Formats: sequence, structure tokens, C-alpha cells
Amino acid sequence: TFLKCFFYTGELLLCEANTVYKYIQEDGSNRGTCGKLVCTNFKIAFLDDDSASDDNEPQFKNKIVGENDITLQCVDQIYGVYDEKKKLLTGQLRKYPEKLIIYCKDLRVFNFCLRYTKEEEVKRIVSGIVHHSQTPKLLKRLFLFSYASAAPNNTDGRNQTVMFDTLEDWRDELERTKGNVKYKAVTTNEGYRVSEKLPLYFVVPICVSEESILKYQGRGIPIWCWSCHNGAALLKMSAFPKEQDDSTSQMQKAFLDGIYKTISKPPYELLRMDDLSSSLPSLQDIQTAYTRFKQLFLIDNSTDFWATDVKWFSLLESTNWLEIIRRVLKKAIEVAECLERQHTNVLLIEESATDLCCVISSLVQVMMDSYSRTKSGFQSLIQKEWVIGGHGFLDRCNHLHKSDKEEAPVFLLLLNCVWQLVQQYPPAFEFTETYLTVLSDSLYVPIFSTFFFNSQHQKDTNTSGESLNTQSGPFRFLTVWDWSVQFDPKAQAFLNNPLYAEKPKPDKSQRKTARFKHQRQLSLPLTPTKSSTKRGFFREETDHLIKNILGKRIGKFINSSDEPSNSFREFYDSWHSKPVDYHGLLLPHIDGPEIKVWAQRYLRWIPEAQLHGGGTIATAAKILDLMEEVQSLQVKMDEEHSQAISGDVHSVPLLRNSARLSSLFPFALLQRQSIKPALPTSTWKDLEDEDDLVKRDDEFVDLSGGMS
Repeated sequence: TFLKCFFYTGELLLCEANTVYKYIQEDGSNRGTCGKLVCTNFKIAFLDDDSASDDNEPQFKNKIVGENDITLQCVDQIYGVYDEKKKLLTGQLRKYPEKLIIYCKDLRVFNFCLRYTKEEEVKRIVSGIVHHSQTPKLLKRLFLFSYASAAPNNTDGRNQTVMFDTLEDWRDELERTKGNVKYKAVTTNEGYRVSEKLPLYFVVPICVSEESILKYQGRGIPIWCWSCHNGAALLKMSAFPKEQDDSTSQMQKAFLDGIYKTISKPPYELLRMDDLSSSLPSLQDIQTAYTRFKQLFLIDNSTDFWATDVKWFSLLESTNWLEIIRRVLKKAIEVAECLERQHTNVLLIEESATDLCCVISSLVQVMMDSYSRTKSGFQSLIQKEWVIGGHGFLDRCNHLHKSDKEEAPVFLLLLNCVWQLVQQYPPAFEFTETYLTVLSDSLYVPIFSTFFFNSQHQKDTNTSGESLNTQSGPFRFLTVWDWSVQFDPKAQAFLNNPLYAEKPKPDKSQRKTARFKHQRQLSLPLTPTKSSTKRGFFREETDHLIKNILGKRIGKFINSSDEPSNSFREFYDSWHSKPVDYHGLLLPHIDGPEIKVWAQRYLRWIPEAQLHGGGTIATAAKILDLMEEVQSLQVKMDEEHSQAISGDVHSVPLLRNSARLSSLFPFALLQRQSIKPALPTSTWKDLEDEDDLVKRDDEFVDLSGGMS
């Protein structure tokens, strides 16, 4: 009966084991909680007897994925411990481990002790978990289909998000951006007669004919992404294969020359082409960097955490992840310069135009279009460029475990880049970093269809099919944009920025500009006379500390081989020397330590990185509480007879000061306490002579700024 209450619609129990201990390592000793470990067609879950405890119940929680739940798609790697030695578990097992360690894609780490579990149950649960989370599977075996077929009352949570699955949506976007003068929405791909990789509807230059679109299955056709206020447009194009015979290459070249003439008409219309496959890191490089990077945060005990203290910067730099983020942001600024200052059309070229093209086109729009910095606007942007645009979420997230070679965190790269802008210019965004974090977590929740298909065609063909277990009609998939499925109203408050700068009215522009100017001066790039006001991961980020720890290595971050050209640097410096218009163009700081680690996403589960009783979440809760109080007072003032309405307005309660609550993320409980080793590690001893470092020995994370 208990398990039935625990299951979701369409969820089936596959295997279970009793007397399992979920344990944590503290100060060299193990401490655990006894319970039941289960595996379903949706998730792995640990059910303990302490869940009813008030301290173990988060104030704000995800309604779908609990503290001890791991969706099958969220499992990254599984290790077994044999005689204190870790071994990666894949495929068939000959011997079963006494301990199980599960590393998750959201960077949680779970340790389970099976020493007291019956042997038969150990075999079933270990082999079941490995099989259902690590081996290749068919698309329709995803829980997405079980849930959709068994939940007839699914609601449509589109809200104000534009889905871009109709011709009207594209025409409205053309009208919104004033792009309908030079571009048109076409129906050429209805029935997917051009290509299964293209959406049903898309936008092309007015002069491009239907015959041209059909000729090479959509390849070589500039597809419109967005139009700037000055008429310059951002476009993308799927390139022709590079390995072709001479006659085919000549035909394709002639075809492209004709297409380019529809966009480039000097001196009135200029065109810049940018082959992203040669100007940005490859998908393999991105995957390699992120694999190294995430290892820095998959920590499940204090000893390992403190061992990386002093060598943190060199470890971080060696991953190359922040450098990739910097290069991507730089590329987006270059494109923005062409559109904004040079009034030049930009054509992004990539083999499929569904990976790095999506990243750059999205970033450019976030930087240049304030609508994309609203919650509904950003969600509409993801729909347009990624979901309908044909990004292969199924392959890039490796949801089916069919090919590791196709896996690459392309969408995560975008969210990391957007986070840089959010933390540099908070008032410019209607959404918060918590919104970006839960969006990244939603990549692995197979209840929503948003991130579980490679194309609109794949979704359409599978939506119309019948389910495996029933003779029901079309599947009714949920969209991730219905946040009420995951969070109640109070929890959703953390997704919205209460300090978002509403678009000022014209008559107040002078006053707004003056106020912004003062704030702007505090966030200029580092200068010899003023160090950054941000704090680093463990200690304050001053020039002196950077020189002490990194020495000359910091030069690799700042003076990279792709140092910006004079034109770029002039545009970049000129913009940063002026007051910020939060509803105009935004350019991120990209030099050296201005590119930071997304602390909330990567540190939220680590106790050593928390400020108990403080941090960003406590601050956000207090701001929300004050704003609700102000709204309540406003309502009272507006009431003619000042009726008692205090009971009608509920404010966000203050956070409990529990040692288990994460100060970085409102929906997280910490698995263990933070314990600093009594004796210093060898690396600390080596630096005992560094007086400046010793004085700062107890200065740790700035939870608002992240790591530099």
C-alpha cells in the first residue's frame, strides 16, 4: 500500500531490496539510514523511516523528484565497491558488490551499503539498476510514454510560452521583430516532404524559392533566427558535406552563390558568414572539458573536498570548461557587433545547424532582445531555437544510452553562458539562477517531452502512435514550461526575480539612467586600482591571491591565442565604459576571473560550500517576504474601508535554520555535515609560510558570486 502511494501514474515496480543502508562518510567513520531501495521504470528511490522528521523535510521541494529519488535518465555512472576497491558497473555482473555508489548528472552522490541485504535481493537490485539505467533502450520504453498514456487529464501548461509549432507563431515572431519586410514563413515542409530534420514551419528570405528549399533537402538554405532593430538579421544554415566529388561540389557552390545574393546586396545589404565548426571548440572538446569539470564536484566526503582546497584553481583551469564558456560568449559578442554596429547580416554555418548554431543564436538574442530576458520570452526562445529548431536532445543527453560518441552537454553550455549574464546583470532578467538550475535538472525528468526528442518530426511520429500497454489514442505529453507540475506556488516564487527592472516609462528615463550609472561603475572590468568585489570559491579574489596561487598561469585565461581583434575590443570596451540599459544590449564581462563557476548548480549538495542561516536562498526568501508585505500594505491602502485582509495574503515563510538545508538551492537537503579535518593536509603544510593565505584560512565560498 505504501509503495502504491509512492508511485506515479504509469510507474511500475521492477525490483526492490530491504535492509539497505544509505550511508555518509564523516570524519573517517560511516553513518547510515536503513530503508528500502527500489527501482521502477521511472526512477531509483530510497525509502527510509526518517522521512517524516521535520528536519528531513525541505520547506520547498520538487513534487516529482524527491531528496532520495534518482530518475533513470539522471544516473551518470554506477560503481560497486569490492574489498574497498571501486569498480565501474556495466552490463552483466559476475560478482555483486557490498556497496553501491551512484553518481548523478545533477551532481548528487549516493552511497548504499548492501552488506546486510539478502543475497538474492542484492543480485536483483544491482542488476536491475544497472540494466535499466545504463543499457541501451528503445525510445518508447522511456517512462515518458508510460506516463503520457496513463495520465488522461494532462494539462496544457503553455501559459505565455510561444511553442512555434504553428505557422501563425512564426508570423507573429516576424512581426514582433519587424523581420517580415525581408523574410517569410514557409509551409514547404508540411508533411516533412523536404526533410525530417527541419521543423514543419520556418522562415527564409523572401527571394528564396520553394524549388531551392527542396533541391538539397533544406541544406544550403539560410534559415532566419531573429531580426535586429536596424534590419540586420541573424540566420543559420546547414552546410553541405565536405567530402564531395568535384562535379557535385561545383553544383553546390553555384547554388550557394545564388542563395547568398538573396541576402548580400552591397552596399545596402551586407553578409558575414561564420563557420562555427572551425571557430569554436568541437562537440568532442566540449564533452571532454565538461567530463573533467564535473569530477571536481562529485565529492561525497569532507576529506576529498579539503584535499582540493589549495590546488582548486589549477584543477579548474585544467578542465578548460570556463575557457570554452569564454570563447562562446566572445563569439556571441562578435555576432552582436556585426548586427548592432555594422548593420551586417550574420549567417551561422554548421554541419546540421542544430548544436553550436543553437547556442550562439540563443545567446545573441538574450544579449540583444530584452524580451528574451523575460521568463516567457526565454522559454519561447528555447522552443524556437532548440526544441522546434531540431537540437538532438535525445542523442546529446544520451537518454537511450545508444552512443556515447553522440553525447555532448550543448544545452548545458548555453545555460552556463546565460548564467554568466544573469549573475553579472541581475536586474535585466525576469528569471533567477534557480530557474536556470531547475531547468537544467528538468533535462533528466522523463515526464516532459520538451527535452526527450531529436526533432519535431520524431515527436510528431511518436505522438500519434499507440502506447505499448493500451489501445489508447495519441499520447498527451506534458511540456516542461508548466512549472506547476514540479513546484507549488510558494516554491515557484524562487524562479522569478523580485528585483527585475521593469521597462521604464519614457518620462522617467532620465532618473532611471542616473540610478543605473552608479551601479554600473561597480561592475567594470578589473583595473590596477580596483580589484573585483566578488569573492572566489574558498578565499577572496584579489590580485595578490591570484599571483600567489596561479602565478603566470592566469595569463592563459586572459591573453588567449584568440585575443579579440581591434574592432572587437573597441566595441567591447566602448560598451562597457557606458551606463547599462537593462532593456537594451547587454555584453558580458569575459576577461579572466570575470567568467565564474555556476556555484548554485555545482555546489548545492556540498556542505562545505554552504553558509548556514545565510546565503542566496535566505536572501531571496527575505526579499520575497518583504515584497509580499509591501503588496499587502498596498492593497490595504487601496481599500476604501481598510478591511482586514491579512489572512488573504500569504508571504513566503522564513527559512528554517536547519544544518541540512542548502544555502545555495531552495529544493536541496544536504546528505552530510561539513567537518574540516583536524590535521592539515600536506598541501596546507606546504603553504604555511604564506602569511596572506594563513590569515584567510577560514574564508571560504561567496555563495552569491560563485567560483572564479
